[in-house]
Amino acid sequence: MSVIALLSVAPVREGSMSEEVATAIEALEGFDVSYETNPMGTVIEADEVSELFEAVEAAHTTVDGDRVSTVLKIDDKRTLDQSASEKVESVERHLGREATSER
Repeated sequence: MSVIALLSVAPVREGSMSEEVATAIEALEGFDVSYETNPMGTVIEADEVSELFEAVEAAHTTVDGDRVSTVLKIDDKRTLDQSASEKVESVERHLGREATSER
């Protein structure tokens, strides 16, 4: 997979948004993408940018609310097929350790 994105979708409202975020994550299941959710968003990987856009549109439109905020950052590496985990492993090689603290 060569298209990697960081997606954050949430209704604009007070209180917990976790139920609607879960709805957006569930919408990704209908597409040929892999994903991993973290506290600040969801990293999505797809073979083609068109697949990524379809999945993002589904995640965005499935969230219920008068106003929905979606942030999307795309890394479309066109000369090298590199997964998100390989990108992290490369940084960890330079660090000489895992890219996480022990807090």
